[in-house]
Amino acid sequence: MKLSTLLKSAVAFSLVAGVASAETHLRIQTHYAPESVSGKLAGQFVDDIQTMSNGEITIEMFYSSSVVATVEAFDAAANGILDCDMTGGAYQTGKNPAFQFVGDIMGGYNTPYQQLSWLYHGGGYDAAQSLYNQFGMQLIGWWVYGQESFASTKPIASPADFKDWKFRSPPGLETEIFAELGAKPIVMDFTEVFTALETGIIDGADASGIANNKSMGLYDIAKFANYPGFHSMPSDHLACNKAVWDGMPEHHRRIVDTAMQKLALQTALTFEKANAEAVAALKADGVTINTWNDADLASFRAAAQKAWDGWAAKTPEAAALVASHREYLGQLGLIAK
Repeated sequence: MKLSTLLKSAVAFSLVAGVASAETHLRIQTHYAPESVSGKLAGQFVDDIQTMSNGEITIEMFYSSSVVATVEAFDAAANGILDCDMTGGAYQTGKNPAFQFVGDIMGGYNTPYQQLSWLYHGGGYDAAQSLYNQFGMQLIGWWVYGQESFASTKPIASPADFKDWKFRSPPGLETEIFAELGAKPIVMDFTEVFTALETGIIDGADASGIANNKSMGLYDIAKFANYPGFHSMPSDHLACNKAVWDGMPEHHRRIVDTAMQKLALQTALTFEKANAEAVAALKADGVTINTWNDADLASFRAAAQKAWDGWAAKTPEAAALVASHREYLGQLGLIAK
């Protein structure tokens, strides 16, 4: 064999070996507890990535916001304390109000599939990515579990029940909408909800979907819930430090993206079933499940979408995202064009 052929073979082998030996280690924080429905799905996400990569990618998952507070995970990833944040964009509205519309749109889409469709087929991914990149982060994808339900120590059968109702709220648009409806939203970390309910600091909580709420034990204290939900459908995200993401081999990025899209589908499917099972179990345990009528639902959605305009005026990025959602909601026939 000629020397040149041997050299080419050696170079080719070394390149293949170099790709094969590539290693990525990611430190990720989620606000979900490992025993919750979402926590278990996150655990499967980790296993999928490590298995598909044949061990080239390893993930250290920090559950229950065990490294930093939930609202601080984004900055912790941007600053290198973590590599990725697995909470949601709505926690970052203080940076730019536009994050509201990649985190929790409120009063918009009816199902996780519609909301995910905006991200992947409605121009949402590119619009959101430019926002994340401004802060040194890369949006990888969403996992959307569907409409949230309240946990409350008082009935929540209609908008009238919101008057003077003290409840845990995430920061952002939601606090304004519910304050306008007469409630008294209190912003607190996701991990503080159980104790706040137990001690009577709050009357209720906007925490998560009804299955997650049940797994957290919220209905051991709060004997009122609403289902189906209507007010909030958060897009939990995976967002990684952009330098870390850009430094990963392309096949590693592709594996993480693929696992994220599987997580999105399985989250929507899992909660479709888990929420229905939770409702049946809660009814059997004596929890009152309130279902709002169409008129009350319409009044909330109208109020929420009206509030979008005030937020759209805050920054050009927020205006662009609100316009994008309105256009796509119109294409789906969910709002009048």
